[in-house]
Parts: sequence; C-alpha cells; structure tokens
Amino acid sequence: MASYDSDSSGDDENYTETNVLLGYASKEPTDDDWSQLGGYPTWLNDQAPSFSLAKCKVCNDPMTLLLQLNGDLPQTFAGHSRRLYIFSCRRKACRRKPGCVRGFRATRVSASAIEAQRKHEADEAAAAAEALKHKEKEEEDRQKQGNLGTALFGGGTPSMSANANPFAAPSGMSANPFASASSLAARPAQKTSTNDTDATLSQTFAEKARLSSPPPTDSPVVPPTAAEPHVAWPSDAKTALPPPYPSYHLDADYEALDPTPLAIPGNTVVDPDAAEPTPEAGGSETNVKEAFESSLDKAFQRFADRLAQNPEQVLRYEWGGVPLLCTRDDAVGKLFADEGHVGLPRCGNCGAERVFEVQLVPQAIMELEAEELSLEGMEWATIVMGTCKKDCAARGTKDGEVGYVDEWVGVQWEELAARK
Repeated sequence: MASYDSDSSGDDENYTETNVLLGYASKEPTDDDWSQLGGYPTWLNDQAPSFSLAKCKVCNDPMTLLLQLNGDLPQTFAGHSRRLYIFSCRRKACRRKPGCVRGFRATRVSASAIEAQRKHEADEAAAAAEALKHKEKEEEDRQKQGNLGTALFGGGTPSMSANANPFAAPSGMSANPFASASSLAARPAQKTSTNDTDATLSQTFAEKARLSSPPPTDSPVVPPTAAEPHVAWPSDAKTALPPPYPSYHLDADYEALDPTPLAIPGNTVVDPDAAEPTPEAGGSETNVKEAFESSLDKAFQRFADRLAQNPEQVLRYEWGGVPLLCTRDDAVGKLFADEGHVGLPRCGNCGAERVFEVQLVPQAIMELEAEELSLEGMEWATIVMGTCKKDCAARGTKDGEVGYVDEWVGVQWEELAARK
C-alpha cells in the first residue's frame, strides 16, 4: 500500500483512490458467493481441513469463524484455487493470549499448473547442468593451454617471481570473482498455464485487487515447522462448534480518500494519565477538541482517520501491501516498522517469506456482535493475516487435492490504541 500522503490519484478530483480493496458486509447476495463474514465455514471442493487448525492454542476448544475469503489470484498464482480463514476463541479467559485468534489457507493447484511448474523446474535443472558443463569445459581448456606452454618452453610449475602479476587470478578461478557460475539468474520467471477450469469462474474478491508487489521470487529455505496431527473435522458442525456469529456476504470496492486529509501534528503523543479536558475545566469546545486530538497517538489517529473516510468497511485487502496499524509500539506494529519493510515469520510449510494479505477492522465487530446482548464482546482493534509468498501446497498433498496451511495472524488489541 502506498503511504497515506502518496496514494495514486483517481480521475475524480474529489477523491484519491488507493490499491486497497475494502470489504463491506451485506445481507444481500453479492458477486462473490464464497466469501463471508461470520457464519459456518465451507470448504474448497468440500475437503475439510484438520479440526486442529480451528482449535484455540490456549484452551484447545473449537473456535468461531470470523472470516472466510476467496483469495484466488490468477495473475499471480495461475492454476491455484485459494481460500483464507480466520477463527477466534470466544472464551474470555483466552483473550489477548497468543493462539486465541488463528488463520489458515486452503490451496489446490490444478494439474496444468503442476505440469507447468515441473517443466519450469526441469528447465532450471537443465540450465544449471549446461552451465556446469560449460564451466568444466572452460577449466579443461585452461589446463590444456598450461600444459602446452610447459611443453614448448620447458620447466615445471613456475614459482612466483618478482615480475609475476600479483593480481592475476589463481588457476581454475574465473577472472571476475563476482561472475555468476550459473545462468539461472538471467532466466525470467515463467508463467504457468491458465488453461484450467478455475479460469472460467466469476471474478472473486481477491481477483479485484490490483497487486502492488512483483511476483514471488525464490527465498532461502528454512526448516519447516512440524505439522499438527490431523484430526477429522466433525460431521455435525452445529453440535461440535460454538454458536456462530451472524453470516454476511461481502461486497468489495477500492478505497477512496479525501485528497486533503487533516494534517496530524508531528509531536503527537499519548499521555495515559492526563484527564480528558472538558468545557467546565476552562476553554471553548474548539480548544477541548484540539487538546483531545493532540493527546492521541499519531499512529492511532491515522488509523482512525483512515477508517472514518469509509466507515462501513469491515476488512482491507492488498496482497503484498502494508496493513493499516493502530500502533507501531506493539509486537505486530514492530514487524511493519517501516513502510514496505515486513518482518513476518517465514512460512512454516515451505520456508518462504510471508506477505501481508488481509486485515479485519473494528466495523467487523459491530456487524458480528449486532445481535449480542453481552457487554463482554471482542476487544481487538485489528486482526492482520500474512500468507506464504509462494502460495505453497501443504506437505503431503497429492496432485490436484486441497491442502491447508497454518498461516501467521497478528492481533492488535483495543487497549493499545485507546486512551486509558
């Protein structure tokens, strides 16, 4: 996502359009008949994941669905069917503890995409073998030239003399120490085939997004984490799962902003011990408003102002972008310390980098808890989900089958953004 002050301009001078796709809850059906807020989950190809993925890591009880999203990105992952899920534990005792909110990704790679990937890997292997063969041939030629010189002029291997070039490369080493031994880096990434039945589906939520990041590149391999034991999904979800939140369809549109947002003072800080100013304490309503705004945290002020321009949004989507954070001081905020620099944990399935993909914002709580009578509702300010940059298939998944991968989810809790 571009910075707040540099989002790309739209055709209408009255607003600025960004690359962020906003999701809105709707009781009426939308173009995307898969994505939903709340309700019971449904599965890609009716192949359910391990029940362990939907269990709270604190109490080990089943969790409640917050979001399921159609994440198909045919321009980036041709032949991949993708679905994203976020679950949350309803138990008050588990709140604010790691693992009380979880997310995972479903991926099914078509036969044509698998074939194209295997061909790409075979081409890379052939190119590497050809490069090695060429290097060995060059080494052999250099040795022949050295032997020829010895035969013509006599003598063994000469020792270093005063007239020798001290900067000459040793025998067998390329003259350029920075030259690559392989031509792989010069080979452009090859796109997989899109001749698959998935390409004929209607446009989904994620397909509408304008991707701001380049296609994924190779990442250093790190050891994968151990997979959780497979637990069969219960046949009767209504008895095995907690009561669901109300179910909503999701509509999508690009974020539009006022091109001249109010400037936020650079010295804005939070004083948690300061009492809220009131007219009775002296000063006009204008002074009270200015004093209150100056006491807000700059990141939270930006968070609140940005959401206020499209107050009905329940989620923000931008694969490879940067989430809108309510604070930079917690563990989640520090991962996105600099715009464009992300320090998310690597994929536990394949070791590749993860990128930001989607986040839930407070309006989602308003919709999900619209029918709740309890005062002890959800307390998060935003839930951020990062996914594998390569959209890897789950280990052990057979060709063409659906696999589920546990993904990174970060939560910024309400009290970190609110004044005490």
